[in-house]
Parts: sequence; C-alpha cells; structure tokens
Amino acid sequence: MELDIHPLGVPHEEGKPLLIAGPCSAETEGQVMETAKELAAQGVRIFRAGVWKPRTKPGCFEGNGEKALPWLRRVKEETAMLVATEVATPQHVESALKAGIDVFWIGARTSTNPFAVQEIAESLRGVDIPVLVKNPINPDLELWVGAIERFNRAGVKRLGVIHRGFSSYDKKIYRYHPMWQIPIELRRRHPQLPMLCDPSHMGGRKDLVPSLAQQALDINMDGLMVECHCCPECAWSDAKQQITPDDLRHLFDKLIIRTETQETEYISVLRKQIDELDNQLIDIISRRMSICREIGKYKKEQGMKVVHTSRYSEIIENRESQGTVLGVGTDCIKRIFEDIHQESVRQQIEIINK
Repeated sequence: MELDIHPLGVPHEEGKPLLIAGPCSAETEGQVMETAKELAAQGVRIFRAGVWKPRTKPGCFEGNGEKALPWLRRVKEETAMLVATEVATPQHVESALKAGIDVFWIGARTSTNPFAVQEIAESLRGVDIPVLVKNPINPDLELWVGAIERFNRAGVKRLGVIHRGFSSYDKKIYRYHPMWQIPIELRRRHPQLPMLCDPSHMGGRKDLVPSLAQQALDINMDGLMVECHCCPECAWSDAKQQITPDDLRHLFDKLIIRTETQETEYISVLRKQIDELDNQLIDIISRRMSICREIGKYKKEQGMKVVHTSRYSEIIENRESQGTVLGVGTDCIKRIFEDIHQESVRQQIEIINK
C-alpha cells in the first residue's frame, strides 16, 4: 500500500534531529513541571510523559490516568512546549484530545494487536494530530507496517514511527534488541515516513543511551525520543534507563550529525565492487544448492534422513571459526549459514517427497 503521508508539523531546529524528551511517566505535578522547565531551558520543544502506563505485571505503577492530563496542559501554558503522551484505547484518545495533547504515540504492546490499533485509528478519524507508531514487541515488520496502514486508511496523514527495539527470550546487553535491519527495511519501503529512535527503552540502561542514539542517527533516523527525569533514581517506573535533562544536553553536545553528501566517484567504484561480489555470492549459493539437491536424490535412494545434526553442528562451528579469523562476527556467520542450511533442507525435502 502506498502511504499518503504529510509532514508531522512539529517544531524542531533546522539541520538537527527532532527531539522528544520527558519522563517515562507523569508521577506528580511537581516532578512533571520541574523536568519540563529544565528541558525547556535547554531548547527542547516537545515534552513527553506517560499518563496511562501498560505494565507487564499487575501491582506496578500504571500511571495516574486522567488526573495527570492537567499537568501536561500546564506544561504547555508555562513553557510553550508541545506535549505528547501514549494512548492505548479510544477512551484515552477522547480524554487526551479534550486536554489539548498535541502528539500521540502508540505503544509497542498496542501496535502488536490489530484490533486495538483499528479501534484507536477509528477514534482518530477526522482528527488532524501527529501519531507516532512504535514497533511491535516482536520483530515482525509486516505487523508494524499493518499498524501504520490502519492509521493511514483512517485518514491520519501526520504519521511517523518510533523504533524502540524488539523482545528476545535470551538475555542480551540491550533491554530490547535493536535489529537495525528492520527499521532500515521499513525506511526502504516508505522513505517519506518520519522515523525516530527510542534509545531509552532499547538500552534499558542510561549508559547505553548515547551510543544507541548515535547509531540511530548514523542510519539516517530523523530524531530521538529520550526519557528524562529530574531525579531518575527516584523514578516510579523505568528508573535505570532515564537520564537527567543535564545528561541530555551533554548527549546532544557529543552527537555527530552526519550530513548526506553527493555520491563521489570513489564510493561508486567501491559499490560496483560490492555488486560484483554479491553476484558471485548468489552464483556460489546456487551452485551449493545444486550439490544439496544431488545429496537429496542420494538420500532418497538410500532411505536416509534429511537432517544430520552432527554434520550441521560441524558446519556452523567450522564456519564461525573461519569468520572469526577473517574479521566477520560469529553471529553474522551463524545467521547466514542457518538460512543456507534451512533452504538446503527445504529443497531436499521437496526432492524426497516427490
């Protein structure tokens, strides 16, 4: 589906990334105002705070709800910043619109549920407001695209997305794995779609925020949503990942904003070399599959099983070792050969079952 996207129409400094900053949740009126005034003094023009907080387990702080909306309205009145909050139901939308909230975002848990997304989209029909859709919890690009399309079909034109990373079962350095290839593919499909990164949720730790923010800008994202709290160690939710407004200033001072330049003859030559190597890779993979099909025919004749676990383990271990020697990460090598093995198995099964 071709998206009908208009500019977000929110303020940001020319030549610099769009920035949305504020606490994970609106805890007290004092906390909201103190954080907002510190951020406004640094030039931040869009303030974020969660009013309704979907939590993994009951008993956690789930936000103050409508009680906190007047606090955000006060932020607008006293700082001239726009205010943004998460909405997860049509009732949230109705209350937030009445309170004069300027920007909505759709959380990762909500964007995972097409029914919830459709209800919110219908409640926004005829409303001209920026809506930012976070990626679903699981690494499913089509589900993310589907959520975006639902809002666009409902007439929401000021659309953008927020990349906050994806859940994984195994423990990793990040709270939510970046999987940069997914937002890169989304950008390839819809280059007109504004894209922000949420390094706070992605890292889960304040010390990881700067490097993740830099990586996001390095792959040409349009801005950042950063969680800032006037006293992070006292935060009622996500204390480990929030930084102070002063930390945010230092972060922005150190960020490298890379400008897109015209392609040079030198990089064109290098890219042609990559194209030639890619052609060779495809040819080699095709020849490898041809041999795998011959093996499949032999296995069929001899009544052998398709998968031999010991042989597969040997391939992975040997190729990982070779990759390490040649400066290629083991995770990359493992993924490549897992995919190659999966395709080999598919083709052999097809032969055996003919």
